[in-house]
Amino acid sequence: MTGFDLTALLAERGAERYELHSRHLNHQLPRMLHTIGFDKFYERAEGAYFYDADGQDYLDMLAGFGVMGLGRHHPVVRRALHDVLDAQLADLTRFDCPPLPGLLAEKLLRHTPHLDRVFFGNSGTEAVETALKFARCATGRPRVLYCTHAFHGLTTGSLSVNGEDGFRDGFAPLLPDTAVELGDLAALERELGRGDVAGFVVEPVQGKGVTAAPPGFLRAAQELLHRHKALLIADEVQTGLGRTGDFFAYQHEEGVEPDLVCVAKALSGGYVPVGATLGKEWIFKKVYSSMDRVLVHSASFGANAQAMAAGLAVLSVMEDEGIVANARRTGDLLRSRLAALTDRYELLHEVRGRGLMIGIEFGRPKSLGLRSRWTMLQAARKGLFAQMVVVPLLQRHRILTQVSGDHLEVIKLIPPLIIGEPEVDRFVEAFTAVMDDAHSGGGLMWDFGRTLVKQAVANR
Repeated sequence: MTGFDLTALLAERGAERYELHSRHLNHQLPRMLHTIGFDKFYERAEGAYFYDADGQDYLDMLAGFGVMGLGRHHPVVRRALHDVLDAQLADLTRFDCPPLPGLLAEKLLRHTPHLDRVFFGNSGTEAVETALKFARCATGRPRVLYCTHAFHGLTTGSLSVNGEDGFRDGFAPLLPDTAVELGDLAALERELGRGDVAGFVVEPVQGKGVTAAPPGFLRAAQELLHRHKALLIADEVQTGLGRTGDFFAYQHEEGVEPDLVCVAKALSGGYVPVGATLGKEWIFKKVYSSMDRVLVHSASFGANAQAMAAGLAVLSVMEDEGIVANARRTGDLLRSRLAALTDRYELLHEVRGRGLMIGIEFGRPKSLGLRSRWTMLQAARKGLFAQMVVVPLLQRHRILTQVSGDHLEVIKLIPPLIIGEPEVDRFVEAFTAVMDDAHSGGGLMWDFGRTLVKQAVANR
């Protein structure tokens, strides 16, 4: 035994967390957190809550960008990980066929009966990278279509189908790609007509802005793609595993059967990074066409025992505890209560989404006093008002949320799928208090807004 003691190390140096990040990691992260007052010291977490050293709870409406679908430290997932470690399995030998990956693949494919096989990687961006490679190999074509405002990851391949210029800047050249607007079938058909498209990758509900594909679009896109011998790739990294009130978000539209489906985030149980790409038999047989190509696409840590155990436990909990139904029921309740506030607050433009993936959009007010303040913020940087709402939700009401994308006046709610009516009550009451303050025309919110304007101007 060594003298390493993790508990003692955290007790001794845990308070240095922001300094350590500033010195050794991404130095802009602590700077950003200090600026907006998010530089908290969370000591532990359970379910849908964080706790600080004083025992105060913080409601998590972010779920680690969707990773914590079952909340933090679900006992069933924890027990599965203890069990797999205690079993001391012969893991990652690379030259055997362990049972856990096969069992998890079997369980996942039950939710997609039109698909046949699974590749396991380590993250959402790897799941997308796999789909891009498989689509190009299966079709023999180079180009992949994607949607403006899409987010599919930040590694080079997935970045090539990322619809946000801010992420792409400085990393060209990327893969052959073309963006179309979500819902624009004419643009999709025009690009397919060039005959070089391998596939079209799409989020059924875009994370940026929380924008759902228009009714009928996915089905029509699928028909166009297949007519042109191209593939439909559904990116369910954030929307999958119950987030939108169905197991997969594409299942909201009848008749949609993607050729490839990307899964990650919530499959991990919040513990072990995992990604999965589900696909049709013929696609996998094109990729793995001979024994010589058995390792043509692989991942060193893919299908490791800990990740597979976590995934199996997650799917078991989802079935046993009715997680998908809870996401639909609680999401409908939260969305309806927030939507009822649009008539009360002129700054509140729209509430939209599916299940527990909800977007709250703010817009230009009508009254002169509020309009002048809104214009001041917009002139400095679009998205500042949404940030003005996010900050007091945390600082005054101990609720963690996020702005849904750069230069957007939209807050995205993606809480753990286990929340219920008490969490809905807490969020709506806090949100109402923040909006009351915003519409008063004074108060701390607008003081903070002026601070954000100064910061935005200084960063230009």
